[in-house]
Amino acid sequence: MASLHLFALTLATIILALITRIVSVVFYHRRNRKNAVGFFHPYTNDGGGGERVLWCAVKSVQEESPDLDCVIYTGDHEASPESLAARAIDRFGVKLVHAPKVVHLYKRKWVEETTYPRFTMIGQSLGSVYLSWEALCTFTPLYFFDTSGYAFTYPVARIFGCKVICYTHYPTISLDMLSRVNARSSMYNNDALIAKSVFFSQCKVIYYKVFSWMYGIVGSHAHLVMVNSSWTQSHIQKLWRIPDRITRVYPPCDTSGLQVLPLERSTKPMKIISVAQFRPEKAHPLQLEAFAVAIKNLDADLPRPKLQFVGSCRNEADEKRLQYLKDRANELKLDNDVEFHKNVTYSNLVSLLGGATAGIHSMIDEHFGICVVEYMASGAIPIAHNSAGPKMDIVLSEDGKQTGFLAENVQEYADAILSIIRMPVNERLEMAAAARKRASLFSEQRFYQDMKAAIRPIMLNTSQ
Repeated sequence: MASLHLFALTLATIILALITRIVSVVFYHRRNRKNAVGFFHPYTNDGGGGERVLWCAVKSVQEESPDLDCVIYTGDHEASPESLAARAIDRFGVKLVHAPKVVHLYKRKWVEETTYPRFTMIGQSLGSVYLSWEALCTFTPLYFFDTSGYAFTYPVARIFGCKVICYTHYPTISLDMLSRVNARSSMYNNDALIAKSVFFSQCKVIYYKVFSWMYGIVGSHAHLVMVNSSWTQSHIQKLWRIPDRITRVYPPCDTSGLQVLPLERSTKPMKIISVAQFRPEKAHPLQLEAFAVAIKNLDADLPRPKLQFVGSCRNEADEKRLQYLKDRANELKLDNDVEFHKNVTYSNLVSLLGGATAGIHSMIDEHFGICVVEYMASGAIPIAHNSAGPKMDIVLSEDGKQTGFLAENVQEYADAILSIIRMPVNERLEMAAAARKRASLFSEQRFYQDMKAAIRPIMLNTSQ
């Protein structure tokens, strides 16, 4: 009994010492906050639309509040102020006012999906708490700006005395995800084993409900929430319940740089471009299958088109997905009709877009769809998934004219591809012109204006 009492006393002492240490660390850093904005973006080399938002957000802050330093929290250990500023120009055409400061994160593995084969969502979310602790202990800014969607970091930043700003591309969990698990639909985030089992599906429903409750709590700690689309705004308002702190800011799309490309372009052969990271949710295999069906049903007197996959690989899993696509193209006897362009520079991307007649996108519930806007701005007719951002915000009629196609399955995508191939040149140019006009609503300049208007009230007084 005495030994048990001694053990309990020792454990209590350790816990008290740990709490005391944590409190002292927090108060030290609260007192020593720097006049800066810390951008939490662990992957500064992902090459996607999220990275473009990061650099445009940095530029917005630099122009709106030049007295504030901009610091990037990154897990890319070779990143330097100079290399990141150069990357912003080379990959996205964004020229920063000056190079940002860099804080390297060494615990990024705790937010990598490969670290959590099961319960990935909660694992990555809790891992982000640990990563944000590392970030804020290394450098504590006045403003913590999350541009990667790690909502579980917000309470941590609040504890350190930071004002929390976030740009949310998509909710970590959505009501659509919950309904799909309830309906036992198999998808990239709901494997077939679970979808086929009533028991496992119900367990996952409970897991999702608990997580959505937690997600709502942590998200409500943000002082300012910017969302990228009507679809995202609807879900975040329902989950976080802070509608007065949520504003829609469409993401920056290079419409001005792409709109100078000529609408008339060579169709020998006709090129169909697909711009997206090689991630599972981008559904590249569906595009390949649809292209194969279109080729099979192509009129004998029409030349075979080319499908160009353009994207970046974040890790080994993405590399494997890319290799699978190459192997599948060979199996479908499309090796001469399909091209793969990995990690291209911004100038090369513009060149590829300028040669494309159509652009294909197939992610279900794509929160926005920057690539779809890029297609439209460059003069490529979009074929996008009939859901979320493309459906609600982007591929809508302009002056009563059709701006593209929406599809949901292999046959619908194949039909859209064939429709564009068979379309008379004047009709195709008319649709491309209408799409280009609509794309101007999502310009980079519009993003800067809306971003500055959103952050201005919270940054008017930099001394808290």
